[in-house]
Amino acid sequence: MGLIDIELFATLDFVGQAPGGPDEDPVGFPFGGWQAPLVDEVTGEQISAAYAGTDALLLGRRTYDIFAGYWPHQEEGEIATLFNSIPKYVASRGKPELPWAGSNLLGPDLADAVREIRDRHERVKVVGSLDLVQTLLREKLFDRLDLWVHPVVLGVGKKVFDGGEVPTNLTLLAPPAAGPKGTVHLRYALADGTPRTGTMGEPDREDD
Repeated sequence: MGLIDIELFATLDFVGQAPGGPDEDPVGFPFGGWQAPLVDEVTGEQISAAYAGTDALLLGRRTYDIFAGYWPHQEEGEIATLFNSIPKYVASRGKPELPWAGSNLLGPDLADAVREIRDRHERVKVVGSLDLVQTLLREKLFDRLDLWVHPVVLGVGKKVFDGGEVPTNLTLLAPPAAGPKGTVHLRYALADGTPRTGTMGEPDREDD
């Protein structure tokens, strides 16, 4: 069984909408492209390293349309070569045309379709796709969560955690890594169980 990795860029108030450019998702959102001024060499290297070994993309419809309008026209660069060569799986309630080579529309039972993708591939990346992410969070259908938190607060926009989250434990895979412009990279893995509770000041005791 392979791994499903969620890759997300967020503000300090966990807005994840349209980080890459003003035209990504402009309706009612005035801050499209908020990530661009905060990308530095360290963050760029972290993002490139995160895609190592990826052999499939899992995308929501809106993110797919953005990617399909850009990446097929890029002939140079490691990410362009990777994205254009691997299978793309698209979650959509409709029956859209999928012109990007290697694209596949998922069936109506999204949870089962994602499990089949996990069985078929070693490393599946979910990029952006905030509506899809809510389903993956709700069903705990992910194995890793890469989160880049940027030092801005927007106050409006679609959130990374926006109704799909359920009580979940995560394990930090590596110490947080900050770039010179203040973006912090957090890497988590899904863990067993649900969050425990306790009283501050009392010793931590494992359940019998």
